[in-house]
Amino acid sequence: MKLSLNTATVKKQWNLAQMIEGCARHEIRGISPWRDQVAQMGLKEAVKSINSHGLSVTGLCRGGFFTARNWRDDNRRAIEEAHALGAQCLVLVVGGLAEGSKDLISSRERVREGIATILPEARKAGVPLAIEPLHPMQAAERACINTLEQALDLCELLQDGIGVAVDVYHVWWDPKLEQQIKRAGKKRILAYHICDWLVPTRDLLNDRGMMGDGVIDLPRIRSWVEGAGYSGFHEVEIFSELDWWQRDPDEVLRICKDRYVRFT
Repeated sequence: MKLSLNTATVKKQWNLAQMIEGCARHEIRGISPWRDQVAQMGLKEAVKSINSHGLSVTGLCRGGFFTARNWRDDNRRAIEEAHALGAQCLVLVVGGLAEGSKDLISSRERVREGIATILPEARKAGVPLAIEPLHPMQAAERACINTLEQALDLCELLQDGIGVAVDVYHVWWDPKLEQQIKRAGKKRILAYHICDWLVPTRDLLNDRGMMGDGVIDLPRIRSWVEGAGYSGFHEVEIFSELDWWQRDPDEVLRICKDRYVRFT
């Protein structure tokens, strides 16, 4: 089973040590931690525990926010952490509008320049960078790269060492999705994130659904991703203030495994 736990899924219930042990207990072989959790546990201890439990680090969340202050130093640290963890990629949430700005075009240019600046260091460290396009609802605050097409255009400009994280929550609606997944191919798809889109969605950031509870055609998108050559882990990432963060985390992991088999 190529299932990975993005640790956001149980972040309100467990710390990283408990998440690592939970993955091993439930025979989930991949994990994608968030940097604040790694910092709380300690990088060396996190590396030791993940390795001793035989887990693959499918990604590190996150670098990016190139339109914010101090982005350069933060991304350098993120690359170092991803390297130490042996992460398969460093996920980039690129940042929204610059502070006080309404210039979306300029913000996207700043993102391109920022990625170009850190990419040589990432290449040297052997850490692939994965641009994650976010749903347009988050363009102002979190990410001004909103479609797979935009992300892949950046990849083509920047060449080696960079690809995309395909998160179904953010891209399922895109009429060009099949075409752009095919364009990305095995070379550019570095991560695949799964969850579901609820109707109604009560909170646009923290009300993601468990696979099978919403309207995303997960088997179809999976067929496109695997048809493009991706053979890596499927990473479940659920932000759920009103539901899954309120549940017993062992129950959450059991349901993740069941829904992965039944609905993806």
